[in-house]
Amino acid sequence: MVFILFTQTFAGLFAFFLLRRLASERAAILGALCYAVNPNALLMTYIRSDFAEQLACALFPLLFLAALNLAELLDDSAPRHSSIARFALPFAGVWLSNAPAGVLGSYSMALLFAWAALTQRSWRIALRGSAGLALGFGLTSFYLLPAAYEQRWVNIGQALSSGLLPSQNSLFTRIDDPEHTWFNWIASLCALLLILLFATTTLASRRLAAFGDLADRCRRLWSALFVVGAAACLLMLRFTNLFWNYLPKLRFVQFPWRWMSIVALVCACFLAAAMEKRRGWLWFVLVLALSVPLGHFLVTNGWWDTDEMPTQAAAITTGNGFDGTDEYDPVGDDHLDLPPSSPPVRVVCANKEESCASGTAIHVVKWTTEEKELRVIAQTHSLIDLRLLNYPAWRVEVNGKRIRPERLDDINQMVIPVEPGHSEIRVRFARTLDRTAGIILSVLSALVALLLLWRASRAFVYDSNSRAR
Repeated sequence: MVFILFTQTFAGLFAFFLLRRLASERAAILGALCYAVNPNALLMTYIRSDFAEQLACALFPLLFLAALNLAELLDDSAPRHSSIARFALPFAGVWLSNAPAGVLGSYSMALLFAWAALTQRSWRIALRGSAGLALGFGLTSFYLLPAAYEQRWVNIGQALSSGLLPSQNSLFTRIDDPEHTWFNWIASLCALLLILLFATTTLASRRLAAFGDLADRCRRLWSALFVVGAAACLLMLRFTNLFWNYLPKLRFVQFPWRWMSIVALVCACFLAAAMEKRRGWLWFVLVLALSVPLGHFLVTNGWWDTDEMPTQAAAITTGNGFDGTDEYDPVGDDHLDLPPSSPPVRVVCANKEESCASGTAIHVVKWTTEEKELRVIAQTHSLIDLRLLNYPAWRVEVNGKRIRPERLDDINQMVIPVEPGHSEIRVRFARTLDRTAGIILSVLSALVALLLLWRASRAFVYDSNSRAR
């Protein structure tokens, strides 16, 4: 509850920073409040409990603010090189909060920069936008590079199993699973409300109208926001399945209604613009009138089990563990076949068909998340079965000599052969080359970002001193 309160508070605060550049202060305050209680936020709070994505949505206003400045859409002053770093920081923050939100943010920013470059016929905007995206990806390389490379280690295709395909989660799609269909319709209802609000506020704000008193820059600004919002709306509809199949990594977003995150923010921008008109405060009243019954509906239609969290906490405390997700199983394994309760270490007969002690003594010296140390005294050749799955990053040493662990026939569980006598086993989760490369790239990117910000601060001090003279 505290996390949700803080997250939505920051979402409203960051939205105010953005909307204050687009509308009057009163309209920005009301628009920010509407963003904090938009249908997507209510869905995540009361039904989905996707707190990582909720945090990413709180950062989206900062990302859009930096992107609009980088695309020369906010004011007459040309953005400095430091604007690249100011864009890269919230972009990296979104990716580090939630990967699907990072994909949505990446495509949205790429579209915004492309549209701004085309409408202004400026290669500089395309270059700066590309540099900002590259620097943002560089800052997150310590996470993104291993996440991309190590997909070959796991059953990542299970992330797109039945029920998780984008084609099965477009708005108001039915499948044979009644619970899935019911939830999809709830999410679709929230998305439909946002789409209707986006359409009506766009028309009411009249920011896209070709009035003579509107500067070209203002029209370009609102047209860019409209293009991003309209694209997000369309990608939630069923006829856009082709894009989901062929755009890189977009299908791993899984649920097209996740584009509500983008629509909600763009809608808040046009809503703030509409509130500047006479009796514009009525829009705020309308949003509240929709939010209260929607929140009540979501609360009464949740299906969370009150015993679920205590049960999971007990599984962690006792060391029994709990079921993971299919896509993070190592290749050649199915976590549903794992024994529900097994000791951390046991001795397996050479034929691997049954458990047998055979006079073997095992002493656990150390058992932490990333390191295990055992001492084994075996009378005969034995196989030590660890409650550990065979990921390639595990490094196994027996008496100081590195070995390749074996596996059970039915599951990819680690099995270590030992010779008769005394053996010392050490298993540790090593830093692989992809992780080292990611850390180095992130450090270099951070240095570049700091250099850009430092140069901007020096230029600001110099300008201030010049004016003082």
